[in-house]
Amino acid sequence: MTQDITLNHITKIEGHAKLHLQVEKGVIQVCELSATEGARYFEGIVLGRKYNEASEITSRICGICSCAHVIASITAVEKAIGYKPTEQTRQLRVLLTLGERIRSHATHLYFLALPDYLGYESALAMAKDYKPQLQVALRLMQLGNKIIKVLAARDLHPVSATVGGWLHLPSQAQLDELKLDLERVKPDAIATAELFSKLKQPKFETEGMWFSLTDPDEYAVLEGNFCSPKHCFDPQHYKDFMREYHVESSTANFVVAEDHKYFVGALARLNNNHKFLSKDAKLMLEKSKVKLPSKNPFYNNLSQAIEVIHCIDHAIQVCGMKIKPEPVEQPQLRPGTGVGAVEVPRGTLWHEYTLNEQGVITKANIVTPTAQNLLNMQEDIRQFVPSILNKPRETIVLEVEKLIRSYDPCFSCSAHFLEVNWE
Repeated sequence: MTQDITLNHITKIEGHAKLHLQVEKGVIQVCELSATEGARYFEGIVLGRKYNEASEITSRICGICSCAHVIASITAVEKAIGYKPTEQTRQLRVLLTLGERIRSHATHLYFLALPDYLGYESALAMAKDYKPQLQVALRLMQLGNKIIKVLAARDLHPVSATVGGWLHLPSQAQLDELKLDLERVKPDAIATAELFSKLKQPKFETEGMWFSLTDPDEYAVLEGNFCSPKHCFDPQHYKDFMREYHVESSTANFVVAEDHKYFVGALARLNNNHKFLSKDAKLMLEKSKVKLPSKNPFYNNLSQAIEVIHCIDHAIQVCGMKIKPEPVEQPQLRPGTGVGAVEVPRGTLWHEYTLNEQGVITKANIVTPTAQNLLNMQEDIRQFVPSILNKPRETIVLEVEKLIRSYDPCFSCSAHFLEVNWE
């Protein structure tokens, strides 16, 4: 007996994707998870542009992670020209990234993931019964938006961060106010982690390995080597280890490390960096009784919730700095290639640019977290579905969608990025 399961529109994710499963006598014969977004050639759009234009252009790749693309782009350009930003600039970039992670995690956890576990088709449907929980989500999202607006001049697509510094610095009063806001909303982050630690997860382990940036001194955000338990390499040499490819059924890139599937994201970061979590985030991890390292992708949701606590604590620390005037530096241009690898809500994001002596971009490549997760996500489905084939079709569909959503994928970000050259 052959059973076909086709999801033409997977709900409660960023972007559009579909899944086709074909099961014969309890064995998965076909498992194709694919993005259905139109091709998006951002690498081509930035070619011929000046070095300081790339960040503003590539922020349009995603409305959810626009700050992430800005910081990755700026980092890549600065690596290419050999420029090192000041410590104040670096700390403010970290704060911008933390604000976006708080906002993104809260959105995913409460509006995309939680309805599955509470038996509702959407957050709107559960609003009557879970109004306090959704108010927690909105407060966290509002805080993330405020951090971004203070630093980047608006909620989406930052315009203040640039190569060489900041076009507009926040005032000391603004940072002091953000610090108070962060302290007020921290109980909401703790409540979020407590809520998600109580949710029952399937007993399942992915066969893929995890990767994230690691730093010897802190919970890595903008710097570090890209590591798994068996491998660790300098991001500037990522092409020696990672390979991108396409399949006919999808407009998205697939990525492998040494021809093996792997996953990135909050769970991967906790696996590698949990010893650098803030005190209260560590305490919540201990209370959750999740044993690390974990290869259960369903725990990515809880990992995000724990990260929100850490992000708030880290942001409070950054907001304690004393702002000093720093005009944007005009870096000396030189030909070169640079790679920016930064940790963003869904995992590690990569930007690579080659510049000529005039600072014009002649080569570009972008690798998104979802592209890196896509093969692992697809093979997880292949591995997971046989364990639930005895359940009703509606339950199978829900459990598969829960697995996909646990990765918090952004299929619009992954849609057909292809490295291009311009001579």
